[in-house]
Amino acid sequence: MLSDLFDRLFRRRGSDSRPGTGPRGPARTPGRVVLDADFSSAEQWVAGRSWAYPGGGPTNPGDNKLDHLVEDPAYSRTGAFRATRRPDGKWDAGLLTTEGSAEAFLVRAEDVLEARVRLPVETGAWPAIWTWLDGGQEIDVFEYHPDNPDLLELSNRIKGRHLYYRNAAIRPGAWVDLRVEFGARNVVWWVNGARVFDDRRGVGRSWRAHLIVNLSVCAGRYHPAPAPGVSEMSYEVAQLRVYRD
Repeated sequence: MLSDLFDRLFRRRGSDSRPGTGPRGPARTPGRVVLDADFSSAEQWVAGRSWAYPGGGPTNPGDNKLDHLVEDPAYSRTGAFRATRRPDGKWDAGLLTTEGSAEAFLVRAEDVLEARVRLPVETGAWPAIWTWLDGGQEIDVFEYHPDNPDLLELSNRIKGRHLYYRNAAIRPGAWVDLRVEFGARNVVWWVNGARVFDDRRGVGRSWRAHLIVNLSVCAGRYHPAPAPGVSEMSYEVAQLRVYRD
């Protein structure tokens, strides 16, 4: 998700970096459903590994993460993405990706993604829905850190655009409705029905990428690590769909 270098630059720019924000018309009418996420399906989703992690996982300490990816279905297959503390200080954590699955689903330019998530409450939790292919092609539908309780991170890492979106409805434990239009020339984010960010850069006409849904755990460099007494954390994805014209 965040490389060390990009993360430093990203955070130095601060929460006022808002390129291309503001209303730009109504939401696009969704086309046909091409993915209705069934997290229990081994044909749709692979659990516990991703080439977005070095060597496919299970760890990524260079990205300031404590998570240790596991295939255990209790950590992801119900739509509740969990992490639990290990004796070695790392955290067993849930990740699902369409990468390497039998269906091998790819999001494409001009697709629309909608998701409903319940944010975690534990400091150190780092939930996200994002895209990845061949070392990049990353669009972050959202990232969240409970130590910034009212803030979602929305990012086009292909073209270097992002928004720190603040709203009173964003808070630990809250349900949040997300929508992203992966436009070739303009990626648009909606939060709880409001159009909050037009990046005016887009993904390009030939863009495609796999989906990743996961819960990482912060190691403490940019956000606090979990408190010593915390042994478990989770967030929930109740719905995730992708539409295509």
